[in-house]
Amino acid sequence: MKYNRILLKLSGEALMGSRQYGIDPVRLAEYAEDIKSITDKGVEVAIVIGGGNIFRGVAGASNGMDRVQGDHMGMLATVINGLALQSALENSGIPTRLQTAIKINEVAEPFIRRKAIRHLEKGRVVIFGGGTGNPYFTTDSAAVLRAIEIEADVILKGTRVDGIYNADPEKDETAVKFDHITFDDVLQRGLKVMDTTAFTLSQENQLPIIVFDMNTKGNLLKVISGENIGTKVNL
Repeated sequence: MKYNRILLKLSGEALMGSRQYGIDPVRLAEYAEDIKSITDKGVEVAIVIGGGNIFRGVAGASNGMDRVQGDHMGMLATVINGLALQSALENSGIPTRLQTAIKINEVAEPFIRRKAIRHLEKGRVVIFGGGTGNPYFTTDSAAVLRAIEIEADVILKGTRVDGIYNADPEKDETAVKFDHITFDDVLQRGLKVMDTTAFTLSQENQLPIIVFDMNTKGNLLKVISGENIGTKVNL
């Protein structure tokens, strides 16, 4: 395998599957099967998942809700998704631990860096919920932060698009996909890979990002094996 320890970033919306909101158990099972395909190869897997399928703090704030309150609700949404993903993974026979940035001791461990690394070394998938534990920070920022802390080899951003394009491929048929692009090129072109805080943190720590289509069965294993899937961003 090309990568030994990875951090997989999933959006909350990805869990909706064909639904308009909430969690699709079929999609969860598909993700669990794909993740199992790489843990069976000995790859150490950590996961950060968003909460947009349940609640978005920014959306709440735009409707008059206090932004901090809204972001706290969003953090709790990521914990709900983390519990759902944990259940799906364990149904597939994968030992899993859920750690959260906000203490909910009855349902998850608090995030402790050394403990998370130890879980990974023992072959357990570690799901990080609760974002960074702070308002005004996205789950993209949480993903990069946790990836740096656990010394991951790469961030894999699973999306519904098969990479980074020079325009929105869902709106522009002439959009061209990049197989590889540098951090500087992404910034100069104004491409939206992650939010600016997360992207800058990844660049400063020389942590590569691969954006790929998580909804195509087998793609995760192909990425881990080093196949030219998606778009790789590095220095």
